[in-house]
Amino acid sequence: MSGEAKRSAPILAREGTGEGMPTHIAIIMDGNGRWAAQRGLPRFEGHRKGIEAIRRAVRTATDLGIRYLTVYSFSAENWRRPEEEVSFLMGLLKRFVRHDLAELHSSNVCVRIIGEREGLPSDIRLLLDEAEQLTRNNTGLTLVIAFNYGGRQEIVSAVRALARKVKEGTLDPSAIDMDIISEALDTRGIPDPDLVIRTSGEQRVSNFLTWQTAYSEFVFLPDFWPDFDEAIFRAAIDEYSRRDRRFGGLSAKAS
Repeated sequence: MSGEAKRSAPILAREGTGEGMPTHIAIIMDGNGRWAAQRGLPRFEGHRKGIEAIRRAVRTATDLGIRYLTVYSFSAENWRRPEEEVSFLMGLLKRFVRHDLAELHSSNVCVRIIGEREGLPSDIRLLLDEAEQLTRNNTGLTLVIAFNYGGRQEIVSAVRALARKVKEGTLDPSAIDMDIISEALDTRGIPDPDLVIRTSGEQRVSNFLTWQTAYSEFVFLPDFWPDFDEAIFRAAIDEYSRRDRRFGGLSAKAS
């Protein structure tokens, strides 16, 4: 389906009722570099435009009453990119927090950061802490920012934490179940994503929320992330609303 066709897709008929509306949407924001390349622009410009798309996504999620929005902002593997690009991305993160945090706070958005913080530059860690502390009591949309994050790394950290408890004698190995593992993850207290959206036409999860997306619905879009707007977002949710989620069981429509 073309981007133009998606923009003309019907808006959710059940908007405002909560029926068919996902509680938690996670987005793999992909295609900044290719968006820029198609326009003969440097990759940096694609990343800059990507920040604008994040702002639009947050506004749309708030307007639709989505409770949780998780964005994959910087993976644990992204450090392998050229030093100049990594430096630019860190600068964008700083500007986003400094320029957008006050607006997010005034909009009752709660910011939560997931990912490994050990080893991050001290100024970045302070910014992440500031964002969480300032907005921790807000009751609107929870914006989860996956930064220096990897799904497999998260599971390894959780296993190590549980292993320490077993070694200390505070946890019986036989008591470990899915709930205990979930509580050991960075996303403790956050419901699993109902819908995962990936832009740019790629159809893979790229080490994103490996445990949490076991039963998520996936919508893969051809649009590059800088083009992601309210119409595309709504069309993705509309596609989700037509899915028959069975969680391993039978469809409610099955006879």
